[in-house]
Amino acid sequence: MSLDRLVEEVRARNDAALQAETQRVERERARIGSDRDTRIDQIRSDVGRRATADAARERVQRLASAKLEARKRVFEAREDQAHVALDQTRELLREFTEGDEYPKVLKRMFAYATSELGKDVKVAGRAEDASTLKSVAGKAFTSSPLSIIGGLVAETTDGARRLNLSFDELLRLREDKVREILKV
Repeated sequence: MSLDRLVEEVRARNDAALQAETQRVERERARIGSDRDTRIDQIRSDVGRRATADAARERVQRLASAKLEARKRVFEAREDQAHVALDQTRELLREFTEGDEYPKVLKRMFAYATSELGKDVKVAGRAEDASTLKSVAGKAFTSSPLSIIGGLVAETTDGARRLNLSFDELLRLREDKVREILKV
């Protein structure tokens, strides 16, 4: 073997090795590029899913917040209506105390109070009702006026039991039923 031939053979082997290495590097570059593209696609897909989920969650939160605010406003409007209706009811009761039927109601209230508490009671009411209550209750009437719409408050003489039959208290005790009747 001649030296030229040996050099030629070494060059041929080196060229073949270089070509094989170049092909391997190109395949590795293509694989890395493919992996990079796959990862980029996965990242984009994940970001898209997250953005969609975040947007949906934000929509749900805003919708829930809006519904809560709407319920709050409806409740406030109903409460305002209830207050107006109850104020109107109080005004009607005030007007009733000026009518002809009111003294009869006071008499029935006194009879009920004595049936519940016994004959030995003290009765108080509005200053405007003093003469009516005095005629109905007699000595049981106390002249200290109460700040009520109408009706009376009866108490045993020892103060152990009390029966509040004032229109204010009767309305307060039945406020839920009144609201139901008024549909507010």
